[in-house]
Amino acid sequence: MADKAGSNTFETLNGHFKETYADRIEDLRPDGVKLLNAIEFMPSAKMQGNLYHQPIILSHEQGFTYGGSAGTAFSLSDAVQSGNQDAQVRGSELVLRSILSVAAASRSTNSAASFIQETKLLVENMLKSTAKRVEIEILYGQENVGVVDSLPTTTSFVVKDHHWASGIWSGMEGAVLSIFDAAYGVKRADVNVVSVDLTTKTITVDVDISAAGVVDTDVIHFLTAAAVGPIFNEFIGIHAIITNTGTLFNVNASSYNLWKGNITDVGTDATSGASVLTFESIEVSVAKAMDKGLNDEDITVLVSPLSWKNLLVEQDAKRMYDSSYSKEMADAGSKSIKFYGQNGIIEIVSSIYCKEGFAYALPLKEYMRVGSTDITFEQPGMEGKFFRLLENHNGYEMRCYTDQALFTSKPGLSTLLRFIKS
Repeated sequence: MADKAGSNTFETLNGHFKETYADRIEDLRPDGVKLLNAIEFMPSAKMQGNLYHQPIILSHEQGFTYGGSAGTAFSLSDAVQSGNQDAQVRGSELVLRSILSVAAASRSTNSAASFIQETKLLVENMLKSTAKRVEIEILYGQENVGVVDSLPTTTSFVVKDHHWASGIWSGMEGAVLSIFDAAYGVKRADVNVVSVDLTTKTITVDVDISAAGVVDTDVIHFLTAAAVGPIFNEFIGIHAIITNTGTLFNVNASSYNLWKGNITDVGTDATSGASVLTFESIEVSVAKAMDKGLNDEDITVLVSPLSWKNLLVEQDAKRMYDSSYSKEMADAGSKSIKFYGQNGIIEIVSSIYCKEGFAYALPLKEYMRVGSTDITFEQPGMEGKFFRLLENHNGYEMRCYTDQALFTSKPGLSTLLRFIKS
């Protein structure tokens, strides 16, 4: 593949890629993926084999004896040890394949500057696309990305308001979806997204979904993320962690209340009974976490952009005017709202990936991302090699890869707020 004129070889292509992109992945991530950027990735060196292990304490010591004031040689109660468990989590793989034409590679010659010119758009879009999928997975892994509300035509469906997040669907033309019944007993269809109407929350697809039996209440996943069972090929996200009532990370929540997240109902139901999110509801949600041990720890409340707008109406009463006051944190249209709660500082952050009917009160310092590798363009076992020549197409294949999962050792400190009216 090399000639005297200096055309690219795999060595020069890989060299330019490593010099230009490989060590700048975190710097190139988009700002909108707020959870991905805020939650630290735990290096694989701290894992044992393919599992991350975390010893956790789920209940207090109980072997107390009350002796009264008589001063007798009273007998002691038996020791009752605290509930200790070994939490375990394994990463889930995600792979994005993209193609760089031979012509584009050839035109970049052996110059790093020309290589950047030919690859910048592709590489940045790959990273942006992968970061978006991981951000969605952090929030809604093992939970649907939408629920069908109605079928305006035989080839389109409307997503329920409660389960709609504009960031999930923006730019999703060409994505492949799987639609299941609510119990995951049947897969209705795999469909390609033709167009997305963000105003009407309507997704147009390439097949007759009415003939496939799609009905309201059916749930939507990205292709290969879920299967009948249900079986999930994605890691568990914040929503599913908080609502879990069974075994999570090798620990059964039915045995320990500290392993259960909290739920605050802002309204009475997801439709006519939904209510606007308020600071009072947020403070109630934080109080529930304090019942399970939250103390002097900052909380981040992730809300949809529409809930953010509604909360701005109340923000004057909660504004923090001390020496840490900043226009970035308090003025209308700013990046975040911070106010003092009984736990400490509560920061409200808007996310386009948060569904309109939900909000999440999270001690983000208690969350981590674990696995063998964060987002990378290097393939395991092939470090330093970023390209492979396609056999049946005139191009090179590039892959963006990650093997990770979300983990918290304290699910009881997080709260889901639901039945929110936008």
